[in-house]
Amino acid sequence: MAMDNVYGSSPPFQTAPFGHPRHFYLAVDRLHFKMQTVVELVDLVARRPSLPIVVCCSTRDDLDSLCSSLSTLPFVSSSALYSDLAEDERASLLEKFRQVTARWNQSNHGGAPDEDDIRKDEISHMIIVTDACLPLLSSGELPLNAHLLINYELPAKKETYARRLAACLTADGIVINMVVGGEVVTLKSIEESSNIVMQEMPMQILDIL
Repeated sequence: MAMDNVYGSSPPFQTAPFGHPRHFYLAVDRLHFKMQTVVELVDLVARRPSLPIVVCCSTRDDLDSLCSSLSTLPFVSSSALYSDLAEDERASLLEKFRQVTARWNQSNHGGAPDEDDIRKDEISHMIIVTDACLPLLSSGELPLNAHLLINYELPAKKETYARRLAACLTADGIVINMVVGGEVVTLKSIEESSNIVMQEMPMQILDIL
């Protein structure tokens, strides 16, 4: 499997202070392994019940490919934010996902969750989105507040990386950046210019979700 190619021996990860995202990278040997790797990754992390996930990419073609490849996974329901969605459809999709994140936060950081919600919502939930369709915080749209953000394509600029974090991730969430070959240079540039630490994704990723 593609995931076998990238795991190897992971160094111990460092915990981030509460309220700060944790940033990881997942190195993929070759570009043609990338889709298989993200499918295996989502299949793994989605086994964490009710996990709110956002997968972010750069182009409509990649959005279509991700939707096709990820939609059949058994432990997660997926939706896509397309640019041609009607305004009411977009608002409904965003609101439903925010309800998922609210239940997650209540379960993990607040009081006891409603038992009916637990029984009916054991699967994880995922939104797949391009940069062009991220929630517009400047226009009053609320962030998605997912617990896990997977950057299928590493953005070339730190500003785009920061926008994805602000629009998609809760304050103490986890980011997994998929990195192929020469993108290591871009990863290091974002790390240094944003004053963050990118660690290799640990094998025990489920234990820290």
